[in-house]
Amino acid sequence: MIEPRLSAEMKVKTLLRLVNQNGGFGVVLKKGDRISGSILIQCVEKGENPRLLENMPSLDGEPNWQQIWPQATDNNKKISDYVAQRFRFDPDMWLIELDIPDAERLIAQMGQ
Repeated sequence: MIEPRLSAEMKVKTLLRLVNQNGGFGVVLKKGDRISGSILIQCVEKGENPRLLENMPSLDGEPNWQQIWPQATDNNKKISDYVAQRFRFDPDMWLIELDIPDAERLIAQMGQ
């Protein structure tokens, strides 16, 4: 039996609300498929130190948010190029940006 799960749109709205409640700022940069789009999260702190996170599949079914762009870089063009390449392969993907310290902690609180 397939377990019910939240739609991608509901996950994004929940995360944005959680960030806002904790004094941060979150914005949708590109809307994806409302139901099953994957979500790519760009985390920054005061507009700097960009990191990209994505929910990767795990064997036990638990949420597994992993940092896929851990490189410290001031070159936002490299990140933009990477994101553009991802959208060529997955046009249904969501892209959101969160500007809050310790965004990874909030993302983990949100769950899957």
